[in-house]
Amino acid sequence: MTKQWRLFIDSSKRCLEALLLHIGNELASIPIAYSIHLKEMYSTMKVLLQNIKYEEYQRLVCGDFKAIGILLGQQTEYTKVPCFICEWDSRTLE
Repeated sequence: MTKQWRLFIDSSKRCLEALLLHIGNELASIPIAYSIHLKEMYSTMKVLLQNIKYEEYQRLVCGDFKAIGILLGQQTEYTKVPCFICEWDSRTLE
């Protein structure tokens, strides 16, 4: 049954949300997490995944490029192009 659902994580300026989306769209989406106080950061994503027991169910994860980059550990704050190797601020003028 868990293979029929995928986890969707997204955030906007107002909220962070996680939904279960049915593969094939035969069933309605199920909201499982919503917060107006949490931001889209690795530490927040880690807590979210722990609370919904991701390790136990291991559903497919989908989201926008920023959310997926954060889950993969890529830096998104300062670089124009997120990279897991780069830790320098590409916008800094020397």
